[in-house]
Amino acid sequence: MASSSARALSRSLLDLCRSRRLTIATAESCTGGLVAGALTDIPGSSDVIDRGFVTYSNDAKRAMLGVDAQTLLTFGAVSKETATQMAVGALERAGVDLAVSITGIAGPGGATPGKPVGLVHFAVAARDGRIVHRECRFGAIGRTVVRERSVVEALRMLMEVARGPQAAKKPAREAASHLRHRVARSPRRHAVKRRRTPRG
Repeated sequence: MASSSARALSRSLLDLCRSRRLTIATAESCTGGLVAGALTDIPGSSDVIDRGFVTYSNDAKRAMLGVDAQTLLTFGAVSKETATQMAVGALERAGVDLAVSITGIAGPGGATPGKPVGLVHFAVAARDGRIVHRECRFGAIGRTVVRERSVVEALRMLMEVARGPQAAKKPAREAASHLRHRVARSPRRHAVKRRRTPRG
């Protein structure tokens, strides 16, 4: 069951995405599907939520999301680079408008030099090309709390990106601009014709 904060954020996010006709996919490692669970706890979420990938192992990240093996070898599973590739992979495979990824060390074990317990990397990829990354260091506050806070952070990031510009709006602006240019050129063409008529 999602926390009260996660539930409130989920409702707000779903309402916002409905109003903008946006769809979402999730790609989760340390949270094990909790973000997708928080969103699908809300009745009617199926018009926004497409699917959730739970990619706990490196093999799953490669097979399901297309994370590059060299990225995992060089930067590790808990890194900006891996989180970004997870989000982009989910976006491409699901064909949605927004995808969020989470990869981290919830604890109590798993820490390595430079990567303590409580370190979590997030990324959101949008269909219009935007990619947002965030690193959080929650500390050794307990596995459950790290995971709960990660869910809330992921939902906040989705809200921020969902509020931003949409690729779908760009063609409309371009069409309007093109129409204005056509209207502006029309009088000049008619004027040329009027000047040439007496010469005939």
